[in-house]
Amino acid sequence: MAVPSRVTTIPLERQAGGCGPSRLSVVRVVAGRELRHNQSIAAALGVAVMPSFDVVSELNAHEVANAVDQANRELTQRFDFKDTGARFELEEFSVTLRAQVDFQLQQMLEILKLRLSKRGIDLACLDVQEPQTTLSAAHQQVVLKHGIDQETGKQLTRLIKDSKLRVQASLQGEKVRVTGKQRDDLQAAIKLLRGAKIEVPLQFNNFRD
Repeated sequence: MAVPSRVTTIPLERQAGGCGPSRLSVVRVVAGRELRHNQSIAAALGVAVMPSFDVVSELNAHEVANAVDQANRELTQRFDFKDTGARFELEEFSVTLRAQVDFQLQQMLEILKLRLSKRGIDLACLDVQEPQTTLSAAHQQVVLKHGIDQETGKQLTRLIKDSKLRVQASLQGEKVRVTGKQRDDLQAAIKLLRGAKIEVPLQFNNFRD
């Protein structure tokens, strides 16, 4: 038997200056319980919000820049790179390694990884391209992957759905929102995602009880 429901229209606030029509918000009431229409309305009405967290893949641009600066500083202090013109070039989230020969690129890549890890950057984000060499120079590009694209988002939501955990996941832009009634279920979802083989590093934030 279908549960009876009704739609209640509740004025929340008037426009600035008290002029004009009230902004109306609609909250569906089912069996005496108000369900969330959106979070701000739920908070205004004192309605309980289901616990949730966001899954993201973010990089701290400031820390990336610091790591590259430190890597360049190390090159200037190393005798084996003296007067070689070797350097790291940062453009947004892409680092280009420039040297005279390809074996220097291998050493530079290890320097870059060390400096990034010391600044808290997860090395799983690195997409190391093949070295390019000529008779007089060599270079290599390293892309720092970030953000959850559509394909990765679908992979995460499918993983959670197939796990049969009592949570729901939805892709919202470059993040995945996970909701559940119990904190234990959310913790189980985090553990699941941490152990998953995903091509970008994941972080979990924006926790709501």
